[in-house]
Order: sequence, then C-alpha cells, then structure tokens
Amino acid sequence: MQRFDPDSTSDNSSKMALDALRQMVAQHAAFPQRALPTERDLSADFGVSRRAIRRALSVLEAEGQIWRRQGKGTFVGPTPPSASLSFARLSGRTNFSEVMEARLHLEPALASLAAVRANGEQMAILRRLAERTTHQQDAEQIDPQALELWDSALHRGIAEAAGNRLMLDIFEMLDAIRLDPMWRDLRQRARNADRLTTYSHDHDDIVSAIESRDPIKAATAMRGHLRGLQQALDHVIHQDLEASL
Repeated sequence: MQRFDPDSTSDNSSKMALDALRQMVAQHAAFPQRALPTERDLSADFGVSRRAIRRALSVLEAEGQIWRRQGKGTFVGPTPPSASLSFARLSGRTNFSEVMEARLHLEPALASLAAVRANGEQMAILRRLAERTTHQQDAEQIDPQALELWDSALHRGIAEAAGNRLMLDIFEMLDAIRLDPMWRDLRQRARNADRLTTYSHDHDDIVSAIESRDPIKAATAMRGHLRGLQQALDHVIHQDLEASL
C-alpha cells in the first residue's frame, strides 16, 4: 500500500488521498457489496489525516463513484435509491399485507422479464439456486437461516435476470424488509414439510418457465408461489390473533 508524507500540506494530502482512493475504487468495482476500509484504516494505510480522507470521499460521493450508509460503511458505485431509506423504519411502519401485496405486483413482472432477457449464464445460476433451495428443504435437519439465504438468493437472481435496475432496487428494498427478524420468524412458523415440498415445486416451475422463454407462464408460476406463501402466513397470523383473545 502506497504511503504519503503526513507532513505534506493539507491540500496536497487531500489530492494524494483522492488519487489513491480512485485507484482503490477501481479495484473494488467488481465487488460492489464489499465495504471499503474505514476512514481510520484508510488514514493509517495512506499516511494522511482522516480529514483528508473525508474530503476525498466527499468528492467521490459527489461524483457518484461511492455511496455511504451510516452504520454499514462505504461502497463502490452510485447511491441505490433504497440506500437513503431506513429499512428499520419501513419495516416498522408497514405490515404483512402490504409487503405481500407489493411482492405480488413486482415479482411476477420480474419473472416475466427474466424469461425474455435472462442469458444462458443467468439461467444456469437460477437452476443451481433452485436446486440449492430444494437441497435445503430435503435435508434431515433443516437450517432455517440457510433456507432463507438460498430462497432470497433465488428470488434476487430472478430480479437481476429481469434486467431492470430500478425494479431490482425496489426488490432489494422489499427483500431487506422481508429479512427482518420479525418477518423471518413468521415465515419459519408458517413452514411445514408439505409446504416446503410445494415451494420446491414452485421454484422449479418458475425457473423452468424462464428457461423455456415463456414470460406468461413464469409470471403465473411466481404469482401462484407468492399466493401460496401469503395463505400460509395468513394462517399463522390468524392463529396468533385467536391465541391473543
């Protein structure tokens, strides 16, 4: 790692820090989900003040080269529309019905677009992800966290294959709310062996429709999958309500 003379003038230090950070951003371009080092670490690595680092980061943020989320870190790329929103706040002010309503409008459209736009590599990824979700469901000892991970990855893979950046950002916002511990607990209680088998078949139908380049069938399969999930969650919620009376 290149180091600079800490006795340089402030303006010169900021310029050197900016040049070095531009190189780092270019190197991290292939890893947009990986946070850059902290200001303290960057200051130590480059041998400049944290003030110089903050100035350089501000320039890069204004240029759209990086974006920052409080408590999460600094990331390469333009600010996602969802990054400025508080997912905790959104999760607290919405409810199950609204989330499922939004998913039922968005995800069938994403599956339909994926059937038209997905390339061969993306289709292969979706097939592997579908197989991994089935593997998790068929395991003797089901790991709820692993199941959530692969299920989320499959749905996100479909959103990516749709080829619409704005719709992907909206999906990511919904997915972040969906992965809130409260929502995860609700889904876990709604699962049983029969439902997991149904979800596995649903995933296979969705991916098969995408592979067949059938947008109508892909949308229909996704809608049916989400409605089945909606009904299972409704059942758990009604049970909770009855228990509280």
